[in-house]
Amino acid sequence: MPFKKRQPSLASAESGAPAADLPRRLYADPGLPDRVFRAVARGGGGAVLAVMLLVGGFLLYRAWLAFDRAGWSFLTTAAWEPDAGHFGIAAVLTGTVLIACVAVCVAVPLATGAALYISEYASPRLRQTLISVVDLMAAVPSVVYGLWGLFLLEGKVIPTARWISTYLGWIPLFKVDGADPGDPLAPETVYTSSTFIAGLVVGMMIAPIMCSIMREVFSQAPAGEREGAYALGATRWGMIRSVVLPFGKGGMIGGTMLGLGRALGETIAVYMIISQVFAVQWHILQSGTSSVSSLIALRYGEATEVGMSALMAAGFSLFVMTLIVNFAASSIVARSRSGAASEA
Repeated sequence: MPFKKRQPSLASAESGAPAADLPRRLYADPGLPDRVFRAVARGGGGAVLAVMLLVGGFLLYRAWLAFDRAGWSFLTTAAWEPDAGHFGIAAVLTGTVLIACVAVCVAVPLATGAALYISEYASPRLRQTLISVVDLMAAVPSVVYGLWGLFLLEGKVIPTARWISTYLGWIPLFKVDGADPGDPLAPETVYTSSTFIAGLVVGMMIAPIMCSIMREVFSQAPAGEREGAYALGATRWGMIRSVVLPFGKGGMIGGTMLGLGRALGETIAVYMIISQVFAVQWHILQSGTSSVSSLIALRYGEATEVGMSALMAAGFSLFVMTLIVNFAASSIVARSRSGAASEA
């Protein structure tokens, strides 16, 4: 871009000072295309921020009636009886977090392994095929995953859930009330519609998204450091462990948090699988759980004015929690090596 000399001021010219003694300042003329691009970029960023603030403000406005009636008990009450003035999100928020945690625990190993295989081991032709397949998996509607989980996965997972509760039931998280490990004919209904099954389905949904982000970051690891690791005698796994994984830490965290954000707000698949209960359910293998999104889908059509405000309050709480997760992820990624490289 052209540089222009800033002319001496009129006062300097009248004072008789020689022009050579005055410091000359150069400034860059960005030109019309750069100014237009800068204005469009700033406008786009401002529009995104404005939309986010408008969504949060709308939810808060519609939820104010519920917040005013429930007060701080809205965060500690498990029951959901808005018309009786006794409601809260303790149960649904707990179920939402547990389902999302199970989904992340399932998806992270799958996504990491798939991303490493695609970027480091697969042949070029196979790599393009796998990339297309993973991207197509991310585009599958959530209702399809819900049907798959309800009619196929649930029956296949029950024996695994029974085995976990039998041998790890001494851990409160894996305990199942009403299950008799010594009775092979015990009913299996205590294991259906559980947090574990819903988390598995959601984990299958978020794994392609996480895999795409991780694969993109792994493929950008510096070629010089890769070759240096090989020159020092490292195996391929040694190179991955010493170069690719440290470089891609930011992408792994960012992909995990993005998948967590989707898992927290997943609606249809969870709604089709779980059996809604308004009690804090810490046993992930036991039938019955709840989530904020499925609560809204379940009660939206029959909600009164107070009930609708309570649903908006639950949605606002989920909105705030998702923002906190995303901001935390952005902060972590910005401090990592791959995040800093991507921002440079």
